[in-house]
This record gives sequence, C-alpha cells and structure tokens, in this order.
Amino acid sequence: MITGTLTRRTALAAIAAVMVAREASATPDSTREWLASLAKGTPKEGKVSLKAPEIAENGNSVPVTVSVESEMSDKSYVKTLYVAADGNPNPGVAIYEFTPLSGKAEVQLRVRLAQTQKLVAVAEMNDGTLFMASREVKVTIGGCGG
Repeated sequence: MITGTLTRRTALAAIAAVMVAREASATPDSTREWLASLAKGTPKEGKVSLKAPEIAENGNSVPVTVSVESEMSDKSYVKTLYVAADGNPNPGVAIYEFTPLSGKAEVQLRVRLAQTQKLVAVAEMNDGTLFMASREVKVTIGGCGG
C-alpha cells in the first residue's frame, strides 16, 4: 500500500507536465506520414473540394466542408475520406467511410485549430486512387493576426 499526500507543488507539476505535452504540434511531415499510413499511394490534385475560412477569428470552432466529385455508383465511389491538420497536437482530424448508397461524398464539420496551419483532405476511391485538396487557415486571437 502506498501512502502519500498530494501537495500543491506535485499537483502543479502534474498539470504543467500535461500542458507541456499538449504543446507539441504535428508537422507537415508527420501529417504526410499519418495519411500515408492509411491511404497507400500518391494523391493527385483534383476531385476534392475543401472549404474553410481563410481567416478564423476563433480557432476553437472552424467550419470546414469537404466534398468529392464522384458519381457514387457501384462502379466508382469514394471509399474513405481523411482530414488532417499539420499544426494540431495530432495530425488526424477525422476519417469518414462511404458506400455507393451514401449518394454524395460530402461532410461538414467544425475543427479546433491550435494555430495557423494547413488542412489536408484525401479521398480514397474504391479502385485505390487518391485525390487531395489542402487549404491554409490563419487562426487569429480576437482578430489580431496569427
């Protein structure tokens, strides 16, 4: 049995350790590695549309819409959509899976962005081909540049 007292000093040290660990950011390289571990191949530009504001005055809730141009039939459809951010603590933001019954390959989400960074969306088609789009979002604090 371990006995001890939680002191203010040990509590503050634990909180500081957690805060320091959260300061780490993904990089463009770690974002590429995360995407490459999930979607095998080299994505081509095209078919994917990524809409997000150029400037986000509040990084806590940035609206993002990702859509993929696809007929969504048994012959050709979007199988998986990966969304990543290269400045957050972890590069992976979301993964969506589709079938031909989805009818449309489009998602709307709100993401939390820790700083100015690039969002990347990669669509994996049912035949294995990959398409991508990216967009930099400038995150400001109170509208004062970032």
